[in-house]
Amino acid sequence: MKTFKKLYILLFFAVLSLQAQQTPAPVQKGDITLTGGVAHIGNGEVIENSLIFITDGKIVGVYDATTTKRPLKGEIIKIDGQHVYPSFIALDTKLGLIEIEAVRATEDQDEIGEYNPHIEAIVAYNAESKVVESMRPNGVLLAQTVPQGGTISGESSVVQLDAWNWEDAAIKRGDGIHLNWPNSFRRGRWWLGEDAGYSPNKEYASNITEIKDFMSQSAAYEAGDSSIKNLPFAAMQGVLDGSQNLYVHVDSEKEILDVLKFKEEMNIDKLVLVGAYRAYKVADEIAKADVPVILARVHSLPEAEDDDYNISFKMAATLVEAGVKVALGNSGEYWEARNTPFYAGQTTAHGLSFEDALQLITKNAAEILGMSDQVGTLENGKDATFFVSTGNALEMKGNNLTHAFINGRSISLESHQTELWKRYMEKYDRTE
Repeated sequence: MKTFKKLYILLFFAVLSLQAQQTPAPVQKGDITLTGGVAHIGNGEVIENSLIFITDGKIVGVYDATTTKRPLKGEIIKIDGQHVYPSFIALDTKLGLIEIEAVRATEDQDEIGEYNPHIEAIVAYNAESKVVESMRPNGVLLAQTVPQGGTISGESSVVQLDAWNWEDAAIKRGDGIHLNWPNSFRRGRWWLGEDAGYSPNKEYASNITEIKDFMSQSAAYEAGDSSIKNLPFAAMQGVLDGSQNLYVHVDSEKEILDVLKFKEEMNIDKLVLVGAYRAYKVADEIAKADVPVILARVHSLPEAEDDDYNISFKMAATLVEAGVKVALGNSGEYWEARNTPFYAGQTTAHGLSFEDALQLITKNAAEILGMSDQVGTLENGKDATFFVSTGNALEMKGNNLTHAFINGRSISLESHQTELWKRYMEKYDRTE
């Protein structure tokens, strides 16, 4: 029996080792120079023949090779004609919080209760996830992992996708609190004998009052005697003092306008609309309030019969034209986040240029997260977190990575999918 137990334990750990992610790359030290690439800076600028210098994980210079005479130094990587992009940033994901939806034991994205601002998604983040690993070959090297459920779901964090554990992964812990705004209409609850169609939510006003009361109580808690710890109230202080974002998940136009009014009444400095399916109908009001928007997945079907078939495709261009800062999100999904570059690419057929579309998943995303001093563009002093592709990375055929760096670390581009591709390509090669 003892021998059998030992064998079982060895087999268990052997299986774990096969399932594990590649070993994260070591810290980058010294100098690296990339030459000859087409650098897409992320702010609309393109350098056709670039020199990019990295030192100890930071970008220390991006130059036009046709006009500069700066000497090359350190490791030289020639990428003639290839395209260089800042890391794509996947916003509003459950990445690392769920592995297989059909297996409940692999889900950890939702907590019991309605008001959970003190719950941090990052502590449940699985750095060994095969889903996380599959993001990198498409240029998604950074992601915002977001809790789900309740009225206030909890606190999101920003992670880099080549890590040993969640502490190693977190590059911005607690970037904001997520609030799910109530709906003014709701579908009937058939299990209670109600009509299955939509009808006005009679509790809508009281739902908003409840949220306002919670915010007011949180403010009173900080102003009063906080010697007795109240974790939910204490967790709201970042939103109240303007050091954290309040991400409000909301879709319909009436609700969006109510959120803008709520922002003003509660004196919330940093508020971000998430999802915002009907934002295009009140784009001017959103722009006037200086509120950024993280749109839902671009590859989504219209929600109403009389919506344009391409409403999800052209929404970004409509909002950008109105003066709204826009980024693209993933509607709380996880494996779909690998399609982030193709969501941006889709918008180029519906009103945006490639460089403007690129900003939706780089510069704008970083600015909304409050991380534009670290990531989002290829500029001096920022983290060397970027990748090289043989073609246009916003297109499926062009998105073909040859190099990827996170803080200057040259990371693996292998995943379970690429391993299977190579395996079966060998099969067909043998049959020729």
